[in-house]
Amino acid sequence: MRLLHTSDWHLGRSFHGVGMLEAQRDFVDQLVSAVAENKVNVVLIAGDVYDRALPGVDVVGLLDEALVRLTSAGAHVVLTSGNHDSAIRLGFASRLLERGGVHLRTRVADLDKPIILPLEPAAGKQGADSAVLAIYGIPWLEPRLVGEQLGVEPASHFEVTRAATNRIRTDLAERSKAGAVHSVVLAHTFASGGISSDSERDLSIGGVGAVPLDLFDGFSYTALGHLHGRQSLSPGVRYSGSPLAYSFSEAKHTKGSWLIDVGPDGVNGVSELTWEPPRKLAVLRGEIAELLESAEHAWAEGAYCQITLTDPHRPQQAMERLRARFPDTLVLGFDTQGGATRAAASYSSRLAEAQDDLSVCCGFLDHVRGREADEAERAALAVAMDNVRLREASL
Repeated sequence: MRLLHTSDWHLGRSFHGVGMLEAQRDFVDQLVSAVAENKVNVVLIAGDVYDRALPGVDVVGLLDEALVRLTSAGAHVVLTSGNHDSAIRLGFASRLLERGGVHLRTRVADLDKPIILPLEPAAGKQGADSAVLAIYGIPWLEPRLVGEQLGVEPASHFEVTRAATNRIRTDLAERSKAGAVHSVVLAHTFASGGISSDSERDLSIGGVGAVPLDLFDGFSYTALGHLHGRQSLSPGVRYSGSPLAYSFSEAKHTKGSWLIDVGPDGVNGVSELTWEPPRKLAVLRGEIAELLESAEHAWAEGAYCQITLTDPHRPQQAMERLRARFPDTLVLGFDTQGGATRAAASYSSRLAEAQDDLSVCCGFLDHVRGREADEAERAALAVAMDNVRLREASL
């Protein structure tokens, strides 16, 4: 049996103000083709299928289309909810959908209710003992909301995840009495490489609860969702990552999924599957003249760009000039290298040295943009202040 592990679709998400629904539709096309070409039997989606709890009508329509196409290609779909999903809404009509091969695992009550699929012996091993594959789903477990249901108080990410995996192990042990059972667990969580202990219950990384890796010991394969970079924490515990880049920090990611082959003897192979991005991401840095003139950056002309300018002073009309070459510049930042020709004085000290109102205004411009006012700007400010004085004098 062949499984495909994916997660974190975030349908409906935008990228710095650019809608991504068409790019997500392109991913669905690639996914359906991959399922057919690789003869995938089960598609595992480990949470965050939507980007928000109340997705738009067109977003819901895309998921509906994806599920219909995947099941029409001959695959079962097992889907858990993530922290971006509404578990209640996503789990609607789960018993009805199961009849069509779509298995939703969004409730704590269903943690120990696996999808059971028979594993056929490999060619030439018709006499091998029969075995089954049990697929369990652990949705995003918010400790404050599910601690009581799982019998752990006070609740933490460690405690609720341990309680969930213990329920699964209890069910597995009972099913194993009747024959060989291999297990796949979907979990939407932040797993670390640590080892659990009673003295260190809950790890916290960046304010987010993380669970130790050994909570998933003993399962044939654990399909994780939540982190957007595809990675292996161990041979049997992996993140598929998101199918598309959703921030410029993911510019160097190779997006894809995992193909898992399971037979009567267990997992016998895991391989990479790569998705073709609809648009490249470019993270550029340098002075504006070099960025606009260098042939080295020609590849980025059709990419979504994040650009940081390092000119000593902020260039005038920087975004307009950059978009003449890089039309899809979405993020522009400044890291001025210096104003080496003038002392680095604080704004408050420059304000104290100002001789008149015009000097105050020009000093403010210098402070916020790192470039002194030119003659035309000084003249415009002088006229504006004269008009203000005339108006005040007439009141």
